[in-house]
Amino acid sequence: MKPWTGALLAIVLTVFAHWLPALSETGYIGSMTDLATGSVQDQITARLTAALTPTQLTVVNESGLHAGHMGDDGTGETHFRVEVETPKFEGLNRVARQRLVNQALAELLSTKIHALAIKARAPGES
Repeated sequence: MKPWTGALLAIVLTVFAHWLPALSETGYIGSMTDLATGSVQDQITARLTAALTPTQLTVVNESGLHAGHMGDDGTGETHFRVEVETPKFEGLNRVARQRLVNQALAELLSTKIHALAIKARAPGES
């Protein structure tokens, strides 16, 4: 062991011990994971709100209707229905609107959501 390694280790441990509590006190880590925590329903709501700024948004967990079916992983959070109204859908056809919803939820669709029913409309449409 080199004579300076002990001093270097002491410095690293001192710096680490000083900064680690400060990071947790500031909520730094929590701010990075806000959209990734909570129920899947809450994550869907947060991501659609951030991406589409909806005037109306309803997210319904329909997983209970599919218990025991293919795609049910036992969490009770795999099947959802969303109804979203936003000015961002004006002039877009149904497929383009659904693509925007799917883009906003892409990570969840690849990891947690098995089925998603989408009703997408612009303000003033029924």
